Amino acid sequence: MDSPKNRLFFGDNLRILRDHIEDESVDLIYLDPPFNSSASYHVLFKEQGGEQPAARITAFEDTWHWTRESETAFHELVAAAPESLINLMRALRSFLGRSDMMAYLTMMAPRLLELHRVLKRTGSIYLHCDATASHYLKLVLDAVFGADKFVNEIIWQRSLPHGNILKKYGASHDVILFYKKDESATWNGSFLPHRPEYIEQFYKYSEPDGRRYRLISCINPNPNRPNLTYEWKGVTKVWKYTRERMRRMDEEGLLVYSKNGIPQYKGYLDGMRGTPAQDVWTDIPPLMGSAQERLGYPTQKPEALLERIIRASSNEGDTVLDPFCGCGTSITVAERLRRRWIGMDITHLAISLIKNRLRDAFLGELAPYDVVGLPTDLSGAEALATRDRDQFQWWAVGLVDGRPAQDRKRGEDTDIDGYIYFFDDNSDRAKKIIIQVESGHARPGDVRDLKGVLEREKAQMGALITLKPATKDMKKEAASSGFYESEFYGAFPKIQVLTIEEILDGAKLLYPQAGASTFRRAGRQSKSKAEQFALPIQRKKSPPQHRLPGSDFSNEPLFAAGEDDGDL
Repeated sequence: MDSPKNRLFFGDNLRILRDHIEDESVDLIYLDPPFNSSASYHVLFKEQGGEQPAARITAFEDTWHWTRESETAFHELVAAAPESLINLMRALRSFLGRSDMMAYLTMMAPRLLELHRVLKRTGSIYLHCDATASHYLKLVLDAVFGADKFVNEIIWQRSLPHGNILKKYGASHDVILFYKKDESATWNGSFLPHRPEYIEQFYKYSEPDGRRYRLISCINPNPNRPNLTYEWKGVTKVWKYTRERMRRMDEEGLLVYSKNGIPQYKGYLDGMRGTPAQDVWTDIPPLMGSAQERLGYPTQKPEALLERIIRASSNEGDTVLDPFCGCGTSITVAERLRRRWIGMDITHLAISLIKNRLRDAFLGELAPYDVVGLPTDLSGAEALATRDRDQFQWWAVGLVDGRPAQDRKRGEDTDIDGYIYFFDDNSDRAKKIIIQVESGHARPGDVRDLKGVLEREKAQMGALITLKPATKDMKKEAASSGFYESEFYGAFPKIQVLTIEEILDGAKLLYPQAGASTFRRAGRQSKSKAEQFALPIQRKKSPPQHRLPGSDFSNEPLFAAGEDDGDL
């Protein structure tokens, strides 16, 4: 049964699509899958105070190899897929062999089949990719959706010009493949503000109050319209408008007559939608490192890009789905534009970033949503720890609003699984809480080891999160560490031991949270008007407040407002 809530899924999107998403239940799909670029992408967490280099945590590895799993997936696909896709995949395999690209396409094909199934007949899909795989993906989309359902190949200039052009042209664009499910697909159009030189050339008339307008001929360019052929003030022509509409425009003073009696209509600049967007997008700049939106996620896209897509191909109340949602740009924009949304990602790191982003962006305006696929009880936590220890540790760190400390995929082990940063005095130096996670049986020695890590890292507090019950000796050892004294917020146990079961039951890590700054904060947004963002909340001066990295607000929009009105 279709859920009334927005949903954020943790896990493999193929399984989620098959198990949780109903046929023809989605209005718009945007996906930004890995491109088979043979690269590793990292989330960058800037260390507070700048005393250390930014931490690099592997978000995903965009590297594909033909494996036994690929072979199995290929045979499952050709056994059950539509004939057009079977023929294509066999031809591609004959051409590509058991290559990395073939492994990638074998991963993508069944997911595109499921996305076709869940898309409404009035729905559209936008697949964001680059030149590495775009030509292959277009063939797969043709086989799944039908070549006649192809709408546009959109070129987005994703980066500034490159200087490395010794052997080739600079690569600075991505491709967005736009398909519709049916001819009845939703389309609202997309318009850009007129260029100043265009305004000067065409909107050269002004009312006394300064309101600019252009004169538009009322003669219909199509002469074969007998229903619009009539005499108007002594002139018989094929007109653009009905006699009744001409009468209303005349009464409202919107018609200007030439010497030969031909009326022209006043088209006001502030009543036009602008220049229709074409399939080459150079007006949406890439996210630079200092951008307010920037959260440190490697493939984060500008909100302006998603706003254009969502506005053009969906309406308020429609459902937007992103099966590779990363740091959640698509669902953040969908939330702001009052769409329902479904997001999916296979890493808890992404899920944690999205939850923090939605919370910071919308505060009390955030619509209710469910997180599906994460453990909700002890048995679920044990299953996750058994299945994927790294994801379990990231999930456990996220339970206390911490962020991962190290990239285990690179073999690092510093006895630190996570950090929490906070401010609680008049200095600008962040205080630090070290988090350790134990998925096995913890002992008092683990608490003593954590004490040593606190001394080594010069951290103020420590937290030991355990999957198994904590012993009395462990709690006694933690209590012997004493308290961290905060001038404004009081005393807190210096080392705290919490079990997963206790946290799931509502137990909290105790520390000065008024100035917590673990994640880079998304700028606050308002859903009341899509073009505006709420002003920052003014807080009292005491206890001290700090400007947190990534939390600077501005009363300017993040991107150009879009009340543009095409009259070309």
